[in-house]
Amino acid sequence: MSARFTIDGSESLERHLAATCAHVRSGVERIIALGRLQGLALAGGYGRGEGGVLRENGSDMPYNDMEFFVFVRGSTLINDRLYKHALHQLGEALSHAAGLDVEFKILSLARLRRSPVSMFYYDLVMGHRWIIGGDELFTGCEHHRDSTRIPLHEATRLLFNRCSGLLFANERLAHEKLTAADADFIGRNLAKAQLALGDVVLTMSGRYHWSCLERHRRLQEHPDTDPELLSHHAAGVAFKLHPHRSTKTRDELITELSALSQLARNIFLQLESRRLAIKLSAPVDYIESKTNKCPEVPLWKNIFIHLRTRGMPSGITRYPREHLLHELVSMLWAGRQATASSIRQYAALWNRFN
Repeated sequence: MSARFTIDGSESLERHLAATCAHVRSGVERIIALGRLQGLALAGGYGRGEGGVLRENGSDMPYNDMEFFVFVRGSTLINDRLYKHALHQLGEALSHAAGLDVEFKILSLARLRRSPVSMFYYDLVMGHRWIIGGDELFTGCEHHRDSTRIPLHEATRLLFNRCSGLLFANERLAHEKLTAADADFIGRNLAKAQLALGDVVLTMSGRYHWSCLERHRRLQEHPDTDPELLSHHAAGVAFKLHPHRSTKTRDELITELSALSQLARNIFLQLESRRLAIKLSAPVDYIESKTNKCPEVPLWKNIFIHLRTRGMPSGITRYPREHLLHELVSMLWAGRQATASSIRQYAALWNRFN
């Protein structure tokens, strides 16, 4: 891993991020006894050395969240109950001082070793910065190092989340007055989608990589890459490394979102046709298909979720994300009007099953 948090951030920013990590370490060690604490790793962009640098008023400032994995011996469920609240309080206290969100996820090394391959765990194992511990802790996690093993449902999940961002951005564009905060929210979600579309195509071909710069190089070198997709991905990489607050007009944002949404639609249909082994020529085909859209989720888990939580919109044998996928396709591409009420309902469920 890079010794830096960013590619070209100022030394002042680098020192600020290093100091935040030091405060995180001391805070975690106060909460969790060393006999139970196995390790502490910074993941995300800053953990990979590709963190965002926001340049304003002549200064470099942090932009992304700082995502820390706290590896604790024993049951993750029990450890969540023991330490989650205290770690959340620590994160809130440090976030204010750091000028960015500090977040924690509790996990055990044993659970990571036995977990199936996912994009999330691949990124963690391949791109991280140790605050406590070292790479010897990832012994037994070799299956997470092979990006060709990332299943297609992981690409669907990434596209689902980024297209949900487009849906939320579209709702902001419907506001009577477009505020600076709205424009920034929309621009950020457009950039995330631009990056994700290329990442999804790479995952489909087994060429995904933890580094956004390497992913873009792989897109560039492939002769079949669509020039429009490549242009969007370049913009997404540029925003990830050097984010900025959007100053575009409503009309400019509408035009950009429309073009991006159309490209996302085409990639979504291509991906889901392949993943589910069904022919999808139009969004309505996806909505009307009775095929299980989340076959990777075991039946027992679906039934458990429905028994535990009343009012789930999908059938008892189906994972709730299937309902969200249908709603997304319907509102974003199939012509159904997305009202403020329907967006709120969607967002509430999306926050639980994204």
